[in-house]
Amino acid sequence: MNQLQLTVNQVFIDNFKQEPMIVRSPGRVNLIGEHTDYNGGFVLPAATDKAAYLAINDSKMETGKWISIDMKESVEVDFKDLKSFPNHSWANYILGVVEQFEKRGMKVPAFNCVMAGDVPIGSGMSSSAALESAVGFAINEMNGFGLNRKEIAKLVQQAENEFIGVKCGIMDMFASIHGKENNVIRLNCETLNFEYFPLNLGDHKIVLFDTGVKHNLVESEYNLRRLQCEEGLAFFRKHFDDTIPNLSQVPLAWLQASRSQLNPIVYHRCQYVIEENQRILSACEDLQAGRLKDFGIKMTATHEGLRNLYEVSCPELDFLVDSVWHEKSVLGSRMMGGGFGGCTINLIKMDAIDELYTRLSINYEQKTGIKLKMYSVVTANGTEIL
Repeated sequence: MNQLQLTVNQVFIDNFKQEPMIVRSPGRVNLIGEHTDYNGGFVLPAATDKAAYLAINDSKMETGKWISIDMKESVEVDFKDLKSFPNHSWANYILGVVEQFEKRGMKVPAFNCVMAGDVPIGSGMSSSAALESAVGFAINEMNGFGLNRKEIAKLVQQAENEFIGVKCGIMDMFASIHGKENNVIRLNCETLNFEYFPLNLGDHKIVLFDTGVKHNLVESEYNLRRLQCEEGLAFFRKHFDDTIPNLSQVPLAWLQASRSQLNPIVYHRCQYVIEENQRILSACEDLQAGRLKDFGIKMTATHEGLRNLYEVSCPELDFLVDSVWHEKSVLGSRMMGGGFGGCTINLIKMDAIDELYTRLSINYEQKTGIKLKMYSVVTANGTEIL
């Protein structure tokens, strides 16, 4: 047992005088394939060793008590009248999942739970999806509802979309639930077909550098990008093939043949999405062949596309990528997530990480006035009962 598992177990026993089921559900990183999810393309995430831990059991009453160790709070929940529960930051993530089971006609008995985690909040590693996936997995298991992992991922995504109000794609939950140690998941966001590809990093490691900024552009610009991509797709359906299912499957030649006909901004958005989808496919070939250096170059090419074509980067992210571009110990670097802040994801030689971080921290703080945080992660298995 690791420390977090021990802690949630002990707090549960102390409070409820019974043994809990313990579920671990990981945060995720996305190696390559950004803003392709809502365009029906591929993504390439991996589950990490940073995770949410949930101790849970039936309460045998009509009320349940939920305890968040990280928030140092607890809430009492009346399962006879869930709709009367007040809006509450972390408890909403649990309540939204319960609601989705009930919408499917699966009555969830009252339960007690204790949660804690080490997924850094706001880092872009999807701490919320890790918690929601743990809750969905546990409720399904405890009550014998019989949903498979793909169905749980869809349920959890709907909880985030409908109850929390975040119009996210399915990648975060899917990666959390389906993760496999030493592998990435190539997920087709249109069909939800997926396959694993080996991630043999050798003497390199996945390192995230956290800018410490979250510009308030994220939501408005995200929605604008979606609209621009929809405009592009409508153009190709009208002039080329009305059965093309999504922007990711538009051939590059169609785009190139339309340059003078399309709004230049829409052209660039489409160019990024189509090229990124192709990059993912060739990056998977690199992984299968053990060409880690080529894979890293494609990661950095993704950042250039996000910076110059999709325009969702920011000065802090660009500074971090530009600062390591020439480093021999760094195979690849790019912004990860929606953009305008958050983390860069990097493949760095293990014995160079500490020295590089020290140097980068000084330069970054001088440039921005912000202390640079670093998270080093390894791949891990998906949601599981411990």
